[in-house]
Parts: sequence; structure tokens; C-alpha cells
Amino acid sequence: MKSGILSVDAQNYNLMKKSLDASSTRSEIIENNISNANIANYKRRYVTFEETLKETSDSLNLRTTKEKHIDTESKFGEIKVVKDNSSSMRQDGNNVNIEIEKVNQAANTLMYYSLISQINNRLSTKRYVINGR
Repeated sequence: MKSGILSVDAQNYNLMKKSLDASSTRSEIIENNISNANIANYKRRYVTFEETLKETSDSLNLRTTKEKHIDTESKFGEIKVVKDNSSSMRQDGNNVNIEIEKVNQAANTLMYYSLISQINNRLSTKRYVINGR
């Protein structure tokens, strides 16, 4: 039997795992955009996890009558890859801007390592509580 606190903790952990998945997918997409920066008519792609997470979190309701009612299997945002069909200033129709992609890559790398650090800290705390050291 899980308590409400453990259920909320499980939700937070699941959210961090999903965020790591989104960050990993975003990294692949950014690398793909950079690789195709010189391909005619290539349109950049991007990941929209945070937007769908916001929509999902707005619909979450944590008010319950019993602690068992907290859903530990909540769905957190969908990781979507979207094609950017905006026009390009380039003659070849490619809309990848290398500088923007590199900035996005750096920001995504910081987010990824931040999430890893948070997960490691949580696991270290749990290990300390269980083992007493």
C-alpha cells in the first residue's frame, strides 16, 4: 500500500524520466537539423514537449478524498516532433539557422545534465535514508 507522499514522489520521478526522454529526443533532432543545414529544401524540426506538458498539467487534479486516489501512472506531456514549415531567407529553401541550433543544443545539454543531477540527488537521498549512510 502506497501513501500519498510516495505517489506524488513517483509522479515527480516519472515526470523527470519523461523530461529526460524529451531532452534526448530534442538532442537527436537538433543534431539532425545541423547535419542537414546544407540540404536544399530541408525544413528544420523541433520538439514540443513543454507545450504538451503544460496542457496536461493544467488538467491534473490533485484533490482527493483518500490518499490512494492519487494516480501514479499520470501521463505527462507527449513528446512531439514538429516540422517547421516557415519560410527561409535562403535561396535553396532550407530554413535551418546553425547559430540558433547551436544555442538550442547548448540549452538542451544544460537541461539534460540538470535533470540527471536532480535524479542522482533523489536517489542518493533515498539510498542514505535506507542505508543510514
